Amino acid sequence: MKKLPPSADPEIDALTHSPRQAWRILGIMSEFVEATDRLAKIRPAVSIFGSARIAPEDPYYELTETIARRLSDSGFSVISGGGPGVMEAANKGAYFGKSPSVGLNIQLPHEQKSNPYQDISQSFRHFFARKYMFVKFAAAYVVMPGGFGTLDELMEALTLIQTEKSRRIPIILVHRPFWSGLVDWFRNILVAERMIGSEDMDLIQLIDEPEAIVEAIFKHYETRGFDSLPHEREMLLNL
Repeated sequence: MKKLPPSADPEIDALTHSPRQAWRILGIMSEFVEATDRLAKIRPAVSIFGSARIAPEDPYYELTETIARRLSDSGFSVISGGGPGVMEAANKGAYFGKSPSVGLNIQLPHEQKSNPYQDISQSFRHFFARKYMFVKFAAAYVVMPGGFGTLDELMEALTLIQTEKSRRIPIILVHRPFWSGLVDWFRNILVAERMIGSEDMDLIQLIDEPEAIVEAIFKHYETRGFDSLPHEREMLLNL
């Protein structure tokens, strides 16, 4: 059997074949184990996503805080990315509600500042471990206006559900003027050119009113309850 040639950079070879690489893998495993243990009792929960760049006086901040408070008072733990902007608004609304406020914080080269409204704060070094927790523990996704990171989380959820790698949950896009152009593009381009099926559009809901968001989530689960069904538990184990 032929061996792969060594890298042109001996430092890269030393890194990829050293005990340091094995310790890094163990560190990744420990993130999954620790976070799963800490979040095990927060169900049912709703993950809220959106821009880190908005200020507390922004209307999106106020809307997010109201939605999170309604969800919290209705019995849902609220999960956010733990940082500023929409994440802070989501945690703040839940923090002053009846159910736990959860922040899944990410360590970045320019350190993300954690917001102070977290009953449970879990820190991650790796985006993929953090994203796994957003999916694993969420009974619904509420997606506020945001940028690339928000779109990343939205597309990840849509892909996992479309490919049946994850259970079907409500994915609610909030503020129709912000999202309608993207949804129209999905329908007029992706569906029209058969990049996705027309039924895939049913994975998305556009809802603006906080009370209607809560009602839509309850409606999704009214005939089955919030606990994962046996085949859904198998999905999550193999996510």
